[in-house]
Amino acid sequence: MLEVAILSGTVYGTAEEVARHAEQLLRDAGLEARHLPRIEPEALLALDPQALLVVTATTGAGETPDALQSLLDEIVASQPDWRGRPLAVIGLGDTAYGEDFCAAALQAHMRLLALGMRDLQSQLQLDASETVTPEEDAEPWLARLAERLLAVR
Repeated sequence: MLEVAILSGTVYGTAEEVARHAEQLLRDAGLEARHLPRIEPEALLALDPQALLVVTATTGAGETPDALQSLLDEIVASQPDWRGRPLAVIGLGDTAYGEDFCAAALQAHMRLLALGMRDLQSQLQLDASETVTPEEDAEPWLARLAERLLAVR
């Protein structure tokens, strides 16, 4: 069974809610999905996930929440051999912040692609100005992701 590690970066908890919902939907689809909200870099590297889903909010002026930023910094510094492994990213933001909308998700995405991971599908960007139920709004995208991940195994 394909193992999918779900990482989240949040300030007010919304990204974590979306990540937990994603974990359940991916499990229901038959995948081994694990939301790892506070995993240490060494533990993630030891887990050696077969696929990654990153769910992150954007804070301040386009910044990644601190815990996820630290995790990504250490992963990139470690240069794991994750070439060809599937990657998917969900960004939460607010278009009222202009060009900083979902900037954290874009940064995380680019950093993981630089490790050789491959996009499984286009990034999902959820706008707080347009939705009050981001976990439900993510469901169609997550259903497509599950189908693609199941085809990988």
